[in-house]
Amino acid sequence: MDSSKTKDISELIYNKIKEKQAELKSAYQASKHQIGFFYIDDLLPEQLAKQCFEVFPKTTEMRCLKSIREYKYVSAQMDKHNALLESVLYAFQDPKIVNLIGDICDIDSLYADESLYAGGLSQMAHHNFLNPHLDNSHDAERERWRVLNLLYYVTPDWKTENGGHLEVWPDGPKKDPVVIESKFNRLAVMATHDTSWHSVNKVMVDRSRCCISNYYFSDQPLKDSDRFHVTKFRGRPDETFTNIILDLDASLRMMVRKVFKKGIRKNPHVYKKDD
Repeated sequence: MDSSKTKDISELIYNKIKEKQAELKSAYQASKHQIGFFYIDDLLPEQLAKQCFEVFPKTTEMRCLKSIREYKYVSAQMDKHNALLESVLYAFQDPKIVNLIGDICDIDSLYADESLYAGGLSQMAHHNFLNPHLDNSHDAERERWRVLNLLYYVTPDWKTENGGHLEVWPDGPKKDPVVIESKFNRLAVMATHDTSWHSVNKVMVDRSRCCISNYYFSDQPLKDSDRFHVTKFRGRPDETFTNIILDLDASLRMMVRKVFKKGIRKNPHVYKKDD
């Protein structure tokens, strides 16, 4: 990774967020009582954002996750991909940016995740989707709480009708979601806690929605009611049978974690760096 390039990009991100800080704080506070979120457009210079898309890996170079829960492509092994993507991803981990977003969201202890546990790159191609779910509550070692999800979208000319958009479900997955479009050069930030249901609707076109993502962690949960939980999926409101299957799936995985605190196997979705 080019540390100088990463620093330059982090300055661009910081300055853009700082410029909109009051507006973003207001947006987060207005939604905080349900699922706190904000988004900011035109985050990076347009040409730089386009370069991210141009060097994004093909689906054949990523890990495919396909099940009743989800269908998407992911990668956290950043040294296998173009160095620009690693620089942009780690730019979001600059302490200045972490602290600034912490101020916007009123979170005192906030940490970026160098290991990219469940972060990194994601790509959603034709017919890909992500069912409503709650993210795993903790980091890989169950030492810190997962509290914020940062999603930076880099596919040019991504339209509403394309699908592949982030959905947050402030009244739970049995009601209607709020759609946050996956617009080109948009950063979306959302809280993760025990009621922060979110999803991605199905991609309806033969194109890919590409995203660079980070999670931030904290010493404390966002809500007093938060307890440890595994990632829990549901179907959409009209998918009764899917809900039954996914409820059983979550219950079984939670039982396993009560016995094996860190799981039976390590989550492979981390950045394995050479020593």
